[in-house]
Amino acid sequence: MMEDWKRRVCVTGMGVRTSIGSDVAEFAAALRAGSCGIRDLGGTAPGHLCAPLPPLSLRDSLQRLPLVPKPLGSRALACAGRAPLAAQVAVQCALEAWGQAGLFQHAIDPATVSLVVAGQNIQPAYAYGLHEKFRSAPDYLPPSYALHFLDSDHLGILSELLEIHGEGLTAGGASASGNVGIIQGMRQIRAGLCEVCVVVGALADLSPMELQALHGIGALGGRGPDATAQAACRPFDADRDGFIYGQGAGCLILESEASAKRRGAAVLAQLAGGAIRLDGSRLASPSQAGEALAMRCALRDAGLQPQDIDYINAHATSTVAGDLTETLAIKEVFGDSLSRVLINATKGLTGHCLWSAGVIEAIATIIQLRDGFVHPNLNLLRPIASDCRFVGAQSDHAPLRTALSNSFGFGGINTAVAITRALGPHGEEG
Repeated sequence: MMEDWKRRVCVTGMGVRTSIGSDVAEFAAALRAGSCGIRDLGGTAPGHLCAPLPPLSLRDSLQRLPLVPKPLGSRALACAGRAPLAAQVAVQCALEAWGQAGLFQHAIDPATVSLVVAGQNIQPAYAYGLHEKFRSAPDYLPPSYALHFLDSDHLGILSELLEIHGEGLTAGGASASGNVGIIQGMRQIRAGLCEVCVVVGALADLSPMELQALHGIGALGGRGPDATAQAACRPFDADRDGFIYGQGAGCLILESEASAKRRGAAVLAQLAGGAIRLDGSRLASPSQAGEALAMRCALRDAGLQPQDIDYINAHATSTVAGDLTETLAIKEVFGDSLSRVLINATKGLTGHCLWSAGVIEAIATIIQLRDGFVHPNLNLLRPIASDCRFVGAQSDHAPLRTALSNSFGFGGINTAVAITRALGPHGEEG
């Protein structure tokens, strides 16, 4: 068993914006309802089937967040009002999470707060949109581009806004970036480098070039002549044919248990452990051995056994090779415990949010642990494994205690995080 201190990383705040919810409350309701955010945007270009964000007005979004003080909202608009879309969405999510954690009401030493932005090549659509104008009149390129094209611009904007003076970094891991960021934040708290870590899963704002490249390697789904938006994403279904791009961002406030207790903060969940393992491969091909190793190492880090897990939020992108490989890896790890583990895939509702997927799906996992249900697996008509306990077409009541959330990325990046339901003040289950 692990030392007690290794279990004492809490989640005290969450913020999210996706195609199915513009804040945590909307997102939670959409999960329970099994709402799908995937739409047909028209045309035939790669990415025309997409789970897009609703139009964003940062001013209006901040006014909807009741815990954000008005002066801070004004400062947020000054910091990020003209920043690219990805940065504006990150600000909204971070302020929602910061408010839920009660950090507006309780002063905390800025030097004890760290910031991790999960993602890389965050906003290529921003550069793509400026390219034509640059070719015709390069002198009119906005000087702010010198800052905004850098992923570290998120660090600058968020650290200025929240007055963060601890450590800061961007954490890239392709589609595993969100989990990489969560694990790095957890490790900073465990090591005593900070009391609070703000982990932002950044919006992957892709341009037509990235979408065309993903189409070219056969990763995007909805290729059939009869493909419809609502049925295009089919995690774990025999007729799946690729992932559907989803836009979204999320934020988690991780905090040491001691700090949360001092502040009297409500604990939403416990982050019990996590692991990152590489395949030693530069390719996009998934590896059963690598995925299984990441899950085993996450369980070991959390001091858990396979039989302790009630629920898996699978990576499950709806790709042919990816879903089959993950299913085989889950079977390998869980063995005789497989029949008791509920499995679903949030990407069937939100699309694949890429860099932010791990953070968004951790939030979905925490909501399901907290509220005692599992959201449906949409479009799962012919499951690829009859011995796995996939959630059905409707959400279902489930008294969950402990979960595993998987994220895997191109280049052989395998991650898993273990999350447990929040405990009461005397250690009883919340």
